Amino acid sequence: MSTSDFAIHVDDLEISVRQSCGKGMPLLLLHGSGASKDVFQRQFDSELADIYQITAIDLPGHGQSDNATQPDATYTIGGLAQVVDSVVSQLELSRPVVFGWSLGGHVAIELASRRNDIAGLVLAGTPPVGRGALASLIGFHTRWDMLLASKARFTARDAERYMRLCFDQSGSPEVLASILRSDGNLRSNFLRSMLRGDGVDQKREVETNQIPIAMINGENDPIVRRSYIESIHYANLWRSACQSITGASHAPFLEQPMAFNRLLHAFLKDVAIMPAVDGGRRAISA
Repeated sequence: MSTSDFAIHVDDLEISVRQSCGKGMPLLLLHGSGASKDVFQRQFDSELADIYQITAIDLPGHGQSDNATQPDATYTIGGLAQVVDSVVSQLELSRPVVFGWSLGGHVAIELASRRNDIAGLVLAGTPPVGRGALASLIGFHTRWDMLLASKARFTARDAERYMRLCFDQSGSPEVLASILRSDGNLRSNFLRSMLRGDGVDQKREVETNQIPIAMINGENDPIVRRSYIESIHYANLWRSACQSITGASHAPFLEQPMAFNRLLHAFLKDVAIMPAVDGGRRAISA
């Protein structure tokens, strides 16, 4: 499927965009910390790109997008959500489904709390956590390598460890280069933003927001606690259950793309036929 790469400006930042030529429902992809839009190539290479208008961006401080000129503001959960909000408006993405992975999932939840035209959320590697330090940490496993998520400067060894943590055996020289390119100021600023309770209470948001949410996680995710994710009382959980992909860890869309894409396609088809309610939001029919 043909794609186009281009840049748009959000305030003083140039944001790099990749978009497929599919004519169906818009699907916006948001990557995790240290990654880039390239991490979604197996979605762009699939039939999904023929059917849906897939858009992926490099978040500020990643890939071909600019580093933030005001990192204390931009590299917060609210700051990143504001950038994505502007992207959705500039590109005129009408009622998009947003797939957020890891950090991108937290941004997606914040975005959904701000806009009433998000048709659905797909979250992977993202525990919807409450406000504050304890509530934020309870959704994650405790392990030494997790400290890398807040480290502003990476050595080559740090980048290797971080790649194995996030990508398991799916890491590559390209992924490593993406991690080394990323602005480490985002890691430290974003974690502080989460711990001090910036943005919406994400646990409460998914428990009260009626838009459909698909939770699709790797069976062996070393970062997030699946038991926590599965304990949440979602207001509108797709298929009434969290989905788990066998043989995958933190990045199931990359590690097991065929299984992930099948679930993503099924969710998109279901969202497309759901009745609109509450100012354009949708609810799953019983």
